[in-house]
Amino acid sequence: MNPAVRLLAARSLRTHRGAWAAVFAAVAVTSVLLGALALALGSTALGHARVERYAGAAVVVTGDQEVRWTATPWGSEPRTATAGLTERVRIPEAAAAAVRAVPGVRAAVPDHTFAVREPGTDPEGPPLTRPGRSWAAAALAPYALTEGRGPRRDDEAVVGAGLGLRTGDRTGGFRVVGVAEGPAAVYVTEAEARKRAGHPGEIDAVGVVAAPGVPVDTLHARVRAALDSAGLTDTASGLPLRALTGDGRGDAEHLGARPARSALLELLGAVSGAVVLVSVLVLASLVAQALQQRAAERELLLAVGATPRQVRAAAGREVVRVAGAAAVLGALGAVPAFLALWAALRARPGAAAEGLELATPFWLFAAPLVTALLVTGLARLVVAFGAGRPGRAPSGPGRARRVAGLVLLVLGVGSAGTATLQGGEAAGVAAGAATVTLVSGCALLGPWLARGAMRVLDRPFRRLGGAPGRLAAAGAAARSRRLGAALTPVVLVTAFALVQLTAGATMERAGAAQARAATTANLAVSGTTAERVRLRPGVTAATDVLRSTVVLAREEAGTPRLDRLPVLGVDADGLEGVLDPGVVAGDLAGLTGPGTVAVGADRADSLDLRPGSTVRLRLGDGAEKDLRVVAVYERSLALGEFLLPKAGLAPHMTDPYPARVLARTTGGQGRAVPPERVVPPGAELNGVVAAGVVGAIGALTVLSVLSSLALIGTGRRGELELLRQVGASAGQLRRMLGLEAGFLTAVGLLLGLVVAALPLAALSWAHTGGPPYLPPVQAALIAGTVAVTVVAGVFGSHRAGGRTG
Repeated sequence: MNPAVRLLAARSLRTHRGAWAAVFAAVAVTSVLLGALALALGSTALGHARVERYAGAAVVVTGDQEVRWTATPWGSEPRTATAGLTERVRIPEAAAAAVRAVPGVRAAVPDHTFAVREPGTDPEGPPLTRPGRSWAAAALAPYALTEGRGPRRDDEAVVGAGLGLRTGDRTGGFRVVGVAEGPAAVYVTEAEARKRAGHPGEIDAVGVVAAPGVPVDTLHARVRAALDSAGLTDTASGLPLRALTGDGRGDAEHLGARPARSALLELLGAVSGAVVLVSVLVLASLVAQALQQRAAERELLLAVGATPRQVRAAAGREVVRVAGAAAVLGALGAVPAFLALWAALRARPGAAAEGLELATPFWLFAAPLVTALLVTGLARLVVAFGAGRPGRAPSGPGRARRVAGLVLLVLGVGSAGTATLQGGEAAGVAAGAATVTLVSGCALLGPWLARGAMRVLDRPFRRLGGAPGRLAAAGAAARSRRLGAALTPVVLVTAFALVQLTAGATMERAGAAQARAATTANLAVSGTTAERVRLRPGVTAATDVLRSTVVLAREEAGTPRLDRLPVLGVDADGLEGVLDPGVVAGDLAGLTGPGTVAVGADRADSLDLRPGSTVRLRLGDGAEKDLRVVAVYERSLALGEFLLPKAGLAPHMTDPYPARVLARTTGGQGRAVPPERVVPPGAELNGVVAAGVVGAIGALTVLSVLSSLALIGTGRRGELELLRQVGASAGQLRRMLGLEAGFLTAVGLLLGLVVAALPLAALSWAHTGGPPYLPPVQAALIAGTVAVTVVAGVFGSHRAGGRTG
């Protein structure tokens, strides 16, 4: 490194400590966010389903709990999409016999699982549900007896220690004859387990115990060969059976773990993209602004003999030193931020999928150092493109910047318009793209937007503001680039907060309204079936409500996608006066046979479906079905995208027991039924992660406002001092700064509202058919936060540089 460059960088760094403090803070927070997300992504990618019940089995034979679909994108090679299945894919009972004949197998234990239910404290509420298995399968853990003996009769059971029962107690109609190690569970005879499971000739899995001295890899290869030789397939979709070892055995226990892991990876990837975009906008603006304020200093260095290369190298070294130290500090803070996010996931019921283990090997904690290096490199890249050519006279924003900004605005408006013509996820993607391009366009057009806004407010400022108003108007007219740089983060924080809060509130409000309109029942009970409820006096109609998922295969620009969607199974003959989906075409009376389906209006439009059409779905256990559409309904936000007949859905569920029963009674008997919405898979998980990351991004954007205003304040010290010397009083300067803060707040809120309103209106129209909604309290919170932040930034930065009175 040239000694002159080192000297220039060191001296400049000491001289401009205040300016670089703003950049330091922004880089540190960015490094914390990206480092924590890198840890979360790595931990999730390495995650797996916890192995508990099959910990003592060397190999577990089970069905394939993934569905695959291959398509060829435009001008590319074929690609395959995968999606996890949430219902049990069962296998033929013959698999156990095939595996027993394999050399090196000590035992091959068929596993049947079922649910043991007994009434809860509320007779109308959900029952207590515990897992049931055969006592022979307990040896696969292994769970040994700690008290009593094993079951010998059909009414006897061994319970897990987690259940808190003793021998002689009763549970689920069984007499407890023994207590075993392990979690809450009920173990019965193999014959009783087979009967309770209710699928003759099928089993859930086969646990294979190795003979002493037989390596797992050797046994796995033999079992795999035996299964292939026998030609055995699962009973749902006819796919070859799987032989799992190691951590993969957990997939046979916790069916929701793999889909939850995939959903979490997708969510974290999308969030990381948003964080990177915001970080680039913030850091690029701050670093470029810090360098722009020193244009005169760079010209002076050139005048006294420094070469352009030395000046650029000194600026780069200066930025790297500041950004490097801040990024390392942020990397250290990323670890507790990551641990706090994971703690919040585990603390919220339903957020973390049961059995999902998120791995954290020691080497993973080096990831924040990698992100710190990338953040430092980003700051250095901004210097390369943002410092300009030393020796060229400073000028205002160029034509290329204006053209690029206008192009982005046009693209953003076009993307918002596209969202109104689409539905579902495509509308969300288009609206998100509109937000990004509109904010970027406003960032590029900041100087012109500020100049235009000041032209509108120039006369009121000069007439009503007195001398401070004239000073504020003159300063804004002379320094539109500086004002545009201050305006950009205000627009960013406003638009970001509005989009994040309004999108969720709009969907929640519309979904709740649809749920209220759809639920016309006056009686809801759990722990029973519609068949039993219909026998009650005064009940005129009743339907079971089964909850499951389906997988829809579709193409997006030629790329294959598999969407896992929630569905309900109902009794068509029990819907009258109980559940009103808002049918707009067809008739739900036809929803009777296993090959029928009703479709939500938005999904029907996107798939070009109508009554009489056929749609291909993969049910929860992977079984592929071509279903005839009998009706199209509008309340899909509350009831999901598809309604299936109970008879068609139940055979493909692990536990086909109603989530609840809705009924109608004569004379308005019964009690008010709370409406329930269909919750998309992973909704709780999305809520926790989104809340944490949105809060962090919001903090970063607020910090960017403060940092930008601090940088501007540092560059205006000479200007304010000159105003004092020519006679401006401290009160006049305070009022001038107050007018500037008011200008930034008002214009920033207005532009942010416009930027957010276009994609939000498009998204709301596509999903709900109405305008977007934001609770007044949240709207006031956004406006108040922006106002307080701007005022604090404007006055705080000038008080740091010198008193205004």
